[in-house]
Amino acid sequence: MAADKGFFYPRTTTGKASIIPSPPWFYSGDLLTVEYRTDPANIERLLPNGVELAPEDPGAVALIFADWQSCSTSREELLDPVRSQYKEAFVVVRCSFRGVTYSRCLFIWVDKDFAIARGLFQGYPKKLGSIHQTRPHPVSFAAPQVGVGNTFAGTLAANDRRIANVVVTLDRESDTNGFVNALPMLHSRVVPSIEADGTDTLNELIVSSGSKFEGGQAYSGTAVIEYFEDPYEEVATLAVEEYIGGYYRQVGAVFEHGSSIPAS
Repeated sequence: MAADKGFFYPRTTTGKASIIPSPPWFYSGDLLTVEYRTDPANIERLLPNGVELAPEDPGAVALIFADWQSCSTSREELLDPVRSQYKEAFVVVRCSFRGVTYSRCLFIWVDKDFAIARGLFQGYPKKLGSIHQTRPHPVSFAAPQVGVGNTFAGTLAANDRRIANVVVTLDRESDTNGFVNALPMLHSRVVPSIEADGTDTLNELIVSSGSKFEGGQAYSGTAVIEYFEDPYEEVATLAVEEYIGGYYRQVGAVFEHGSSIPAS
């Protein structure tokens, strides 16, 4: 019998049906980011055992909207855009583990199944959502440009309920598009035991980051977030106490692999 092929499920003798190809994965996209501070206790209760608040600015949060196009090495997905284009919204904080400061994604929503599958592999806690953000265009009839004086918005919903709105008005050039999401990611990969006895077949901390990154000119400005209470979501518990700023940047990145953290 021929061996099963495919990077992820479903694996078949050809590998054709696998939901995602093997890395490296290439990304190009537009990021709309709002950074703010919440009560550090709101973050601490969402961190796993052994992971602590970041020693500096422990209450810093980033809510990021992203309009992505992605592909594998073959780039064949670009010729079938439904397989390459997706949107996401995610919440990132910083944390500390064994004396090292990392970024960590607490919540994330995407609108394609292949993005959810990549999240399972990378430790992102991805859920299905409806995400929209203002698109820039060089012709201004019905779009802003990426530059000073322009305003961008993002909306997030899940299970037909609105979760968050953001609005960012750019007023200056910036060296970066924020600092919260600027470190290697510390994530958890979890698979509950099939016996459903409260144990896990897999429960590991992993570290991952992009192997390559390029960014266009970043812009920053004023920002507003509106969170909505939801019976099945917890992002509203990360209430805004103080805004740090809003950002817009067009970026590209490459993911090749991560690494497991050995148990102490």
